[in-house]
Amino acid sequence: MAALISVIVNYGGTFILVFQAAKVAGLSPEMTASWIWSISIGVGITGIWLSYRYREPIITAWSTPGVAFLVSALAVTPYSEAVGAYMISAAGFVVLGLSGMFERFVRLIPPGIASGLLAGILLQFGISAFGGAKVDPLLVVVLFVAYVVLKRFTSRYAIVGILVIGLLYLILTGKADFSNIQLAIASPVFVAPEFSLQALLGVALPLFMITLTGQYMPGMLVLRNDGFKTSANPILTVTGLGSLLTAPFGSHAFNVAAITAAICTGKDAHEDASKRYIAGIACGIFYTIVGIFGVTLAALFLILPATFIATLAGLALLGTIGGSLANALTEPKGRETALITFLATAANVTLLGVGGAFWGLVAGLAAHLLIHGKFRKKQYRLSDVQRAEQK
Repeated sequence: MAALISVIVNYGGTFILVFQAAKVAGLSPEMTASWIWSISIGVGITGIWLSYRYREPIITAWSTPGVAFLVSALAVTPYSEAVGAYMISAAGFVVLGLSGMFERFVRLIPPGIASGLLAGILLQFGISAFGGAKVDPLLVVVLFVAYVVLKRFTSRYAIVGILVIGLLYLILTGKADFSNIQLAIASPVFVAPEFSLQALLGVALPLFMITLTGQYMPGMLVLRNDGFKTSANPILTVTGLGSLLTAPFGSHAFNVAAITAAICTGKDAHEDASKRYIAGIACGIFYTIVGIFGVTLAALFLILPATFIATLAGLALLGTIGGSLANALTEPKGRETALITFLATAANVTLLGVGGAFWGLVAGLAAHLLIHGKFRKKQYRLSDVQRAEQK
């Protein structure tokens, strides 16, 4: 059930960007369906394999900041060249995974800073759980009261309960109409890639950097924060290979998930951490089913009101936000640098096209080095003559 909520939040929360990017690129309905097919199937298969192979909830997802970037990039880039850029970006992740450099960097990040980064990323989702009251106060109140009551009596099934109660509320009040949804199987459409220097510099390189800093980095820290130790190397390699193979069918990039992964990696998914990998497998199955039916099932999630999605996500992430803040502030020595990371990340400032998660991490690491770093004093070796003179 945690996996189902994660998938609903992912499709309902950000998938509209895919439709916007497809419209900007002038894609036909068939090519748009192929994009959805390729990215959903790719995410599903890689998530199932990684979760089963390493027995951890390794949730994969498409690059949300990447597709947000493509909304503007596809307006000036021929689609065939964009597909070639997707493949170059994916090959970059394969090389990075095989090199092992990214994993070594992740291991150097202090736990307090990692927790502060995660809390900062998720803070906006927690705020949005209550901010939706400006648009639909009754819906937010219903979900919040149901969450509190269910937490009192059956903490484990609280999120499942508000999902069911919320859907019933939407159907009874006529705020979500599923009657016009008709299932239709999607067919992949192959696009021959073309390669150009313009697409390399204007699409491939930015897509690589945005996905690395905005998805892979926080995604790996989500896993570390909940005690999972799978190396980043196979995750980068597998998702990179998957992206490379599905790019000619429209998939821009997929990677380890961050925000929606947090719904599946914490105690609310299952008290026993060794059983949470089932959520990763379930996510993969749900993604694959959506991919098979292409646009129709994706449209199903888009019918759900944005307020419902935001409130559901925020309440589902409350435990993770609280746990991350607690971990960030546990050690007195690193409390201040963790707090700097948290606040800088929560500010979500975008500079040079790179999102707030990266700059929050930079601010936290810089503060950590300047406050706690050990600078060795240069030692000079005395010669025999100098030692004799000292005597």
